[in-house]
Amino acid sequence: MVSHARCEVGSGRGGTLERLKALRRELLDPKIGEHKGRIVKTTGDGMLVEFASVVDAVRCAVAVQQAMLERDAGATADSRIELRIGINLGDVIVEGDDLYGDGVNIAARIEALADAGGVFVSNTVHDHVRDRLPFAFEDLGEHQVKNIARPVRVYRVGPRPSRPPAGETPAVQLGAPPALPLPDKPSIAVLPFVNMSGDPEQEFFADGIAEDIITLLSKSRGLLVIARNSTFTYKGRAIEVKAIGRELGVRYVLEGSVRKAGNRVRVTAQLIEARAGGHLWAERYDRDLAEIFAVQDEITTSVSTAILPALERSERERAARKPPESLDAWECYHRGLWHFSKFEAGENALALRFFGQALELDPGFAAAQAAMSVALTAQAAIFRPQTERPILLPRSVEHAQRAIALDPSNALGHSSLANALTLLGRHEEATAEADLAVSLDPNSPSAHFVQGHTRAFGGRPREAIIPLMTAMRLSPFDPFTPTFLNTLARAYYWMGDYPAAVATARRLCRSYPNYQNTYRTLIAALGQTGQAGEAQRVMAEALQRFGEGFRFHMGPLRASPMEDRAEDREHLLDGYRKAGVLEN
Repeated sequence: MVSHARCEVGSGRGGTLERLKALRRELLDPKIGEHKGRIVKTTGDGMLVEFASVVDAVRCAVAVQQAMLERDAGATADSRIELRIGINLGDVIVEGDDLYGDGVNIAARIEALADAGGVFVSNTVHDHVRDRLPFAFEDLGEHQVKNIARPVRVYRVGPRPSRPPAGETPAVQLGAPPALPLPDKPSIAVLPFVNMSGDPEQEFFADGIAEDIITLLSKSRGLLVIARNSTFTYKGRAIEVKAIGRELGVRYVLEGSVRKAGNRVRVTAQLIEARAGGHLWAERYDRDLAEIFAVQDEITTSVSTAILPALERSERERAARKPPESLDAWECYHRGLWHFSKFEAGENALALRFFGQALELDPGFAAAQAAMSVALTAQAAIFRPQTERPILLPRSVEHAQRAIALDPSNALGHSSLANALTLLGRHEEATAEADLAVSLDPNSPSAHFVQGHTRAFGGRPREAIIPLMTAMRLSPFDPFTPTFLNTLARAYYWMGDYPAAVATARRLCRSYPNYQNTYRTLIAALGQTGQAGEAQRVMAEALQRFGEGFRFHMGPLRASPMEDRAEDREHLLDGYRKAGVLEN
């Protein structure tokens, strides 16, 4: 078991070496010894430590970070030293007194992801210690890290929050994410419903009920509804409703369970006020399976009535939709959504297969037609070579148009059509479809993203910022966050705000190092800020990661239909020239 730590020192450099020596002598070495650790080596501001027990390693890391908070209390920014700690449990290669191998490499990569003052651990560490230590573990999802073939799931570790004495303000806990502010209208997160059937195959049925309730609630302009892609990150995790409300910035949380047996289904649901933890409404439904869509409508109406003083008739009418003819088609559709949300090439291919099965069973299922369009556009834009776009994009347009013909109010159909049209260079049509999608579903992060995307690539980058920010507010933990941030970075670039473009692209490259489009924006922005040397370093990293196909060639860049304005393409070329990476 290995731990990797790195120091960050304030900008005042005087006495840095002495302060680091004092930190080791007074805190780090005693704590490591107390928890039976062995310092393998130090590398400048980094340190590799080995522990025989993973429990001891995590205890030591949290103790060190708590002691650092006390040590630096009242210190100025210039004199403060902050630690980032990453911990992994895995095989290592021993050579003399040194350690090598993936076990060490993963610990170092996790440390690089950690925030200042944070303790981040791998999934293997989490699985070994979660029931043995009184700490809180926040699932930060999977990250693709350099030189490691498979994504690494990472957790942030810190003390469990304790209830403060009456009248006292609770202290900020180590590793706690910042709270999102509450919006100026009622807000709700619908958690994935718990499958009580004991059959893993019923997970998709339970997920589908929660997904449909999110879709119905999101039609209301009077609500802010967090997207499925973010609420479903809480699946299988025991987290207090108060913490969920804080992390997602919502006032209400809906949770429930589903038990399916034969032709009968039992659905329970309860609405909770997140800050106080009080129950506002709860109900149990025992119905024939054929009535499941009516149950969804009843839950949605009950929740909306509890949250909103009055429901406008138009909002109720807008929530009405034609359910699929076949429950099998409905389940295939939700299986496809589950795979699609993984944001990975193989998973996207599985999503396409399930959406196809849903449409074979029910060609008139508008939501499945729209989802097929979205997945095909993702194939064309992200997961397949650009040479396949002429085949994939017309298919995407066709499915989106079918979805709209079946249900003109289907926002996903309009937003997917807008995205495909942007990739095809049909910008005026794309903008109109994106605006219509937002008007039909004001809680759809994909609609707001596409609205920002069409504006960024349609020559209106300043108008892209608010829709992109809205998409990320509606879905703070969305697996498609890389596409949101990539478009945001490009919008900043075309606005001429190069420092913002660099900061956004760097953040994305660090969190999603295999998302290659961001490297292009980062290199151009670095070129514009006079950092040609750094741009060429990023270029070398990109070539190592993605191969020779990543190189910049003037002809294809000038022929791209994605940018509506020729001056935007030339603007990118100018950045590449200044970075010294453009080839004729």
